[in-house]
Amino acid sequence: MTQLQDVISALAADGDEVDGLIAGLEDAQWALPTPAPGWTIAHQVAHLTATFRMAALAAADPEAFKGMAARLGPDFDANVQAALSRFLAEPPAGLLGNWRAAREAAETALAAVPADQVVPWLVRPLPPAILACAGMMELFGHGQDIADTLGVQRQRTDRLQYLVAFAVRTWDFGYLARGLDVPDAEFRFELTGPSGALWAFGPDDSTQKVTGPAVDFCLLVTRRRHRDDLALVATGAQADHWLDIAQAYRGPAGAGRTPGQFATPHAA
Repeated sequence: MTQLQDVISALAADGDEVDGLIAGLEDAQWALPTPAPGWTIAHQVAHLTATFRMAALAAADPEAFKGMAARLGPDFDANVQAALSRFLAEPPAGLLGNWRAAREAAETALAAVPADQVVPWLVRPLPPAILACAGMMELFGHGQDIADTLGVQRQRTDRLQYLVAFAVRTWDFGYLARGLDVPDAEFRFELTGPSGALWAFGPDDSTQKVTGPAVDFCLLVTRRRHRDDLALVATGAQADHWLDIAQAYRGPAGAGRTPGQFATPHAA
């Protein structure tokens, strides 16, 4: 099995996990407010639907995607709201159906792209495996908001390795989102997966290091937990500052979460 196939399988499994959170909801539960200010569960699913629809279009019809992207305005948040609004207008059953269709279309389209080619995306073209990892990041973050709203504890697996690798690859996004200079230093990341496996990235002699549970790392880079509620340890001033600004997505950082909002590390 190729790496692309592995990532697509992991993407599908993560999608199944999020689907399991919402499949049995009563209509009223779709309107429950989530920890993301102003967003209900329906908003979360509508955003995922819009994102996966875009990924499917980018992989299946690159020229059509480029045309769509060229029509986007300069306001990032306005673009996000416009993209999800068409799905948010659907009743819960319709939204659930659209979400499932978007997932299937994205998984199928990404799997059909040769692994050594790139797919156009909003910032720059990406290999299909990396775009699939970005999809896993979306599922992790927005799925966490849904799980937190419902009081569900998610089952973590070593599929997180793909999200961790993606977040390490995009470690500079927090600086770029804030207009800050990106440090010249190469960071070292040593993170422990749910199985106990150690995933290490960067030079082992780096003076800037981040260590801790991979789950906590993913909660940090998706800004679903404040660093104070996580068991991550930074060595070096630059690594310590990075824990304040880390994010694995482009665009505005968003409100994030406040210290103590979630009392125990990676509990949700």
